[in-house]
Amino acid sequence: MAINQLKAGAALSYVSIIINNIVGLLYTPIMLRMMGTSEYGLYSLVASVVASLTILDLGFGNAIIRYTAKFRAEGKQEEQYNMFGMFILLYSIVSIIAFTIGLLLYYNIDSLFDRTMTVDEIGKIRIMMLLMVFNIAFTFPMSIWGSIIQAYENFVFQKMVIIIRIILNPVVMIVLLTIGYRAIGMVVLTTLLNITTLTVNWWYCKHKLKIKVHFKKFKWSFLKEIGAYSFWIFLNAIMDLIYWSTGQFILGMYVGSAAIAIYAVSVKLQGIFMSFASAISGVFLPRVTSMITKKHNEAEISSLFIKTGRIQFFIMAFILTGFILFGKPFIILWAGPTYEDAYYISLLFFIPIVVPLIQSLGITILQARNQLKFRSTSCISIAVACLFISIPLAKTHGPIGYTIGTSLAIIIGQIIVMNIYYYKKIHLNIPLFWKEIAKMSIVPALVGVLTFWCIHTMDLTTIKSLASSIALFTLVYLPLAWFGSMNKSERLLFKRPIVMLLSKIR
Repeated sequence: MAINQLKAGAALSYVSIIINNIVGLLYTPIMLRMMGTSEYGLYSLVASVVASLTILDLGFGNAIIRYTAKFRAEGKQEEQYNMFGMFILLYSIVSIIAFTIGLLLYYNIDSLFDRTMTVDEIGKIRIMMLLMVFNIAFTFPMSIWGSIIQAYENFVFQKMVIIIRIILNPVVMIVLLTIGYRAIGMVVLTTLLNITTLTVNWWYCKHKLKIKVHFKKFKWSFLKEIGAYSFWIFLNAIMDLIYWSTGQFILGMYVGSAAIAIYAVSVKLQGIFMSFASAISGVFLPRVTSMITKKHNEAEISSLFIKTGRIQFFIMAFILTGFILFGKPFIILWAGPTYEDAYYISLLFFIPIVVPLIQSLGITILQARNQLKFRSTSCISIAVACLFISIPLAKTHGPIGYTIGTSLAIIIGQIIVMNIYYYKKIHLNIPLFWKEIAKMSIVPALVGVLTFWCIHTMDLTTIKSLASSIALFTLVYLPLAWFGSMNKSERLLFKRPIVMLLSKIR
């Protein structure tokens, strides 16, 4: 049963990623045109502000999953129920803190955004902020149920709820936009869907998993243990917040709603770009954890690090090369001419972030060795320092200026510093890694230059011309990369699931 849940859950994870990306690509242009740049900017601003409050989770969600699984394995049912009660109390306190901070923001909206927003826009921000703050306050104590479902490995139910929500959200929102509701309607729908999802999780835990909650003696020693485990996860959450959510707030203070909308579109594309790498790396996580646990030698771990990096680079290089060549006309056709700058902002995200994405296995190695401290502290310190560069650049150059600071933080923290650390302290063969990536870069570089030379005078302002150009690029790129960049074992790795699928169809 557990194995079937695991396999089905893994399959549904990939299905949800694919559906989420397809829905995002199809729904976003419709939403942008029906909502308008200003309204979308306002929604993105409020959503990012409230997303900032989610760091108050403090990494507890991950701790619930870990310790629930631990207590289940040890047969300690009473300890589970006591822990659930403790976390509900903790999350209730966090909920009150989040709601208080949200109210403080609500009452200071004028002073924060009066330089860049109209009276009408500030009024809409007020309404959305109040709704979103209520949403986040309700979410904290109720989020425990989703963590419990995951810890109990009921992946099918959880993933199905996520998939239904992904599909339902745009369908209902398009109806609301057609009627005339815009940013405020979007926030209302998000709040209702969130409340419904959390309530369904609670019902499932209570009636299907028969979960009980006990409010007995508060164990401070256990809380201290959880705090030590959660702290580094919390720091990573702050780093992600600085990278992907702070920009909307800064641009709202110093530039305006249109700039927020352009930046938000780039962040959405960045999320899609990153999802491809995360889907690939997840396949190798159990193996590397097992290798480190069994104390395999450093050469074997380095070999796997390089192997996964090469496979990820094959995918990411194809997407990045295609976006460099066709991203600008794609964004103009997809989102509209108003969002042309989103192409340059996206490139400032995509190019540096390729490196930490193809080296994502390094984080797993650090987790398995309990050596996350250096990465968390160094990367967050650099991210905060670069934030002070981003703010003045945002004032003078808008969203592109702000993104330069984020890119700088990624280059210094996650590329230069971490590659030195991987090489000096973790003893991964970083020179060989980059030698292999350099060899694989020859085909993308040659095909990219050749394609640019062919298309730079072409008219790519219609869907037909753009689609045919992308198709031709793909037909040339993939065979050359298949034979010119990949080795025999890598080709076999990609061919095996295709052959298995075809054999089942026959």
